[in-house]
Amino acid sequence: MTRSYINSERLARLVEQLSERDLAVLSTLEQVRLASAAQIERLHFVGKSSQHRRRALLSLTNRRLVTRLDRVIGGVHAGSSGFLYQLSDVGQRALNQSTGLPRRLPSTPGTSFIRHALAVTELYVRLTEQSRTNAFELLEFTAEPNCWRHYPGRGGGRSVVKPDAFVRIGSGDYEDSWFVEVDLATEHPTTIKTKLDVYRAYWSSGTEQAKHGVFPRVLWTVPDQRRAQVISDCCERQPADAWSLYMVTLFDGAVGLMAGGMTP
Repeated sequence: MTRSYINSERLARLVEQLSERDLAVLSTLEQVRLASAAQIERLHFVGKSSQHRRRALLSLTNRRLVTRLDRVIGGVHAGSSGFLYQLSDVGQRALNQSTGLPRRLPSTPGTSFIRHALAVTELYVRLTEQSRTNAFELLEFTAEPNCWRHYPGRGGGRSVVKPDAFVRIGSGDYEDSWFVEVDLATEHPTTIKTKLDVYRAYWSSGTEQAKHGVFPRVLWTVPDQRRAQVISDCCERQPADAWSLYMVTLFDGAVGLMAGGMTP
């Protein structure tokens, strides 16, 4: 059956019916692009029953505000907790009307995108959970492409650095900021070198420092020690004056490192 188009009048009614939690879920999906039901539960349904969460997500799905992908996380058979969600076109329109955020058309993600997007979302979830303990304040988490930075390139052209996320955390009177690369050990060292070169060029341009006063540390999160060595070797081949730009840590240690409570 072909679904009918939701006109502006019906969309306005949908927006009026959105609860604060509905808007929070939609905003999260706009930000991170993809999340599992379990991740959404950890972010927005703390203390609520699984049944409550299932009803809420089913309601958003039935109102066509979110899209539930026709697959679950590979290797996980945990019922509805394994479903993946992304913002639908209707959800984008509703969020735009409610918050003024620009629309970004949804797409059908492939397996590689799903694995990577869920890892970025997991980092966001863990930072949020840790911030609830008053360990620090999560001042900003911006995922790609909204965290990308443009700067003047060679010959007057325009270059871009593409971190997976930008994180800004605060503790007392201090703030730390990070560009984060969530590495899943899928890219060749040559690709890593190119990324490092781009970060160094952006740092040398002074664009970030002129706008924000500081240049964020570039944190590479990796799945295991073997991959950590690969990334570290690439970093050490950079010019010595750029070594301090980069840090490498296991994914599970990323939040602790950013909070200043752990070493890589």
